[in-house]
Amino acid sequence: MPDPKGFLTTNRELPQRRPVDIRIQDWREVYEDFAPERIRAQAGRCMDCGIPFCHHGCPLGNLIPEWNDLVRRDDWQAAIERLHATNNFPEFTGRLCPAPCEASCVLGINPEDTSGAVAIKQVEVEIIDRAFSEGWVTPQPPTVRSGRSVAVVGSGPAGLAAAQQLTRAGHDVTVLERADRLGGLLRYGIPEFKMEKRHLDRRLGQMRAEGTRFRTSCDAGADVSAEELRTSYDAVLLAGGATVGRDLPAPGRELAGIHLAMEYLPPSNRVREGDLESTPISADGKRVVIIGGGDTGADCLGTAHRQGATVVHQLEILPAPPEQRDGSTPWPTWPLMMRAGSAHEEGGERIFAVNTERFLGDATGHVRAIALVDVTMVGGRFEKVEGTEWELPCELVLLAMGFTGAEREGLLTDLGVEFDSRGNVARDAGWQTSVPGVFAAGDMGRGQSLIVWAIAEGRAAAAAVDAHLTGHSALPRPVAPATLALR
Repeated sequence: MPDPKGFLTTNRELPQRRPVDIRIQDWREVYEDFAPERIRAQAGRCMDCGIPFCHHGCPLGNLIPEWNDLVRRDDWQAAIERLHATNNFPEFTGRLCPAPCEASCVLGINPEDTSGAVAIKQVEVEIIDRAFSEGWVTPQPPTVRSGRSVAVVGSGPAGLAAAQQLTRAGHDVTVLERADRLGGLLRYGIPEFKMEKRHLDRRLGQMRAEGTRFRTSCDAGADVSAEELRTSYDAVLLAGGATVGRDLPAPGRELAGIHLAMEYLPPSNRVREGDLESTPISADGKRVVIIGGGDTGADCLGTAHRQGATVVHQLEILPAPPEQRDGSTPWPTWPLMMRAGSAHEEGGERIFAVNTERFLGDATGHVRAIALVDVTMVGGRFEKVEGTEWELPCELVLLAMGFTGAEREGLLTDLGVEFDSRGNVARDAGWQTSVPGVFAAGDMGRGQSLIVWAIAEGRAAAAAVDAHLTGHSALPRPVAPATLALR
């Protein structure tokens, strides 16, 4: 039984962030340690609802009330067993997921309630960090081998989740990664201050010990042809992600100093890995404009602060959301409301309801400013507000407006897979593409989404591949290809 008065006696609490003036001098994670007794008190706020809406908010179906109560009772080892039952990588989701489970927590049903939802995400990360420190996270190699082989293309969260599930099911799994290190965007897209890469490396160590093979610097479709993949493996799972960034073809786009976010973030991460002495795209001493108000934009913002930008503006074409949950997104759906991450706390100015008309350059062909105009929504379309044109000086512009889908040229074209109306790799109800024996999971099939959706898709697709190879599967299928977020 849960503590029936926990949510009445204990307010929501999260660990403190390190002081801004200190943390922007390094690349360590921003949060200070959280005492075990404090996280137990937070877990004790969970009411173990008769209908746990947090289950429905999380595509992984995490057994949140169960491991909350286990933490409350100080049974951490049982808690990690329940957590791992649905989530291969809670150390990733506990740091990177925006926590739709908390948005659907019953304690958040009243938007005026200041007590707030259970700190589910923080409990999750504390469980897995405790488990690693106590030595409870050990390799789980299969006891029986199937004799079947699977190639997983891409080592992001979807690919890694599928690979671990399939390896544990007894298949010979090889993960192909075109970068020189494993992890996909977890490695080179997510800044160190959001997730230190040691968390990724220790999980990869477990997977290697279980028998998963990894090939880095291997571009599927080039270094290994599509035909070779299909003939050398009994099944192929495409989990390469939606890597094509959304560009902004405004006049002046060709000027120097304008970069996609994924041109800017990876070199900075490579400096942290020791590959580069300094990044070729630096915000040091520059006025920076970030176009895009989402998580990738916030990653650029925190990176620019640490590189020594003089001033940073982050632009968003949408109007500023309300401070509290908007009535159009009632509980338990994901709320429309103002959000501020650690990077916003560190500085910079957010500007809403503006559109970039053109980029302005200097005599050397380098960007010197952007021309902006205020916009308003009329009949579902943005219209400029006449007479509101203005210029914002800058020497570095970062385009962080999301992603449009997977790269078609090369592997996908050579395989001959079909695409859906949104430009993603089409798959049937069993996760199989139009090419027999070739499956797709993660952003490549769903489109740009959250890390919990990537892991859930990887787990579900692994079950489909297992069934394809053996005729049946006992692996979990938390979502279907057509499953949508609670809305």
